[in-house]
Amino acid sequence: MRPPGGAGRGTMAFPGQRMRRLRLGEGLRRMVRETRLHPASLVMPLFVRTGKGAADPIPSMPGQFRYTPDRLVERCGEIASLGIGGVILFGIPGEKDPRGSGAWAEDGVVQESVRLLKSELPGFPVITDVCLCEYTDHGHCGVVRQDPRSAPPASRGPCVDNDATLDLLARTAVSHARAGADMVAPSDMMDGRVKAIRDALDAAGFADLPVMSYAAKYCSALYAPFRDAAESAPRFGDRRSYQMDPANADEALREVALDIEEGADMVMVKPALAFGDVIRRVKDAFGVPVAAFSVSGEYAMVKAAAERGWLDERAAAMELLTSIRRAGADIILTYWAADAAAWL
Repeated sequence: MRPPGGAGRGTMAFPGQRMRRLRLGEGLRRMVRETRLHPASLVMPLFVRTGKGAADPIPSMPGQFRYTPDRLVERCGEIASLGIGGVILFGIPGEKDPRGSGAWAEDGVVQESVRLLKSELPGFPVITDVCLCEYTDHGHCGVVRQDPRSAPPASRGPCVDNDATLDLLARTAVSHARAGADMVAPSDMMDGRVKAIRDALDAAGFADLPVMSYAAKYCSALYAPFRDAAESAPRFGDRRSYQMDPANADEALREVALDIEEGADMVMVKPALAFGDVIRRVKDAFGVPVAAFSVSGEYAMVKAAAERGWLDERAAAMELLTSIRRAGADIILTYWAADAAAWL
């Protein structure tokens, strides 16, 4: 066997070629390592709730907490000192309603947190998740209505109204921008939401604010710990009518293409671990930065196994993150961001 392009001399067979030669010492292994992680390419997801002086542990996600805004600032100071690229905030309001009005409230928990963070850590990037599921009393990512009689009988019943949701998402994004967010990240999976958000930001004077779209967000069983942490599980039904079928990859490319056309500056694949093939296809097909979200279930599975002594958490986490990077992700959103930065 010859290397790609026919380069090299003579036979590549053993014993002339010994692949172990470059594996025999850590210095050589490090020198020829093809995929490298760096703290600046990691983003730490953080949960923020109303109140003061609290950091409540999340049982399903050991080592993660629901912070009040003041404690969030403390934690972000620690994270920034590690050289991590930034944080993404998920808000948990004190009250919920059918439309999720807390999402765009001027005094909302995310808006308050962003203002505090930009006051205390002005140069540290803060991304805000734009969705309604944490704020609605039904737990869905948009306005819920009854299907019209024109809908197929099998689909009648409560459903998320795509077009009625777009304005609420746009209002949420603008409220985050006014608070000082460095980037907004719509995760709802409504058709047309990137354009609605981009147009609203431009009209409000935020033409330079980037949008990172959750472009290929799958309907995954691996979100369960997050929904526990964010108190955002649907009260009825599921999210299969707007999040993607895990069996589909071609569809992901269509979603990404549409979001880029609508104005996304960066696109995301979520989850990450089981979707390395999708990350690679997106990276190869589009000339934009690609993010991947290593989700709560990926984190919780490794944590649970490590607690039982079944595997080494550090080794497993770094292998997982490296595989995501190798698949093509430029940026990784991960609950291990702080730990990984310390391990690197």
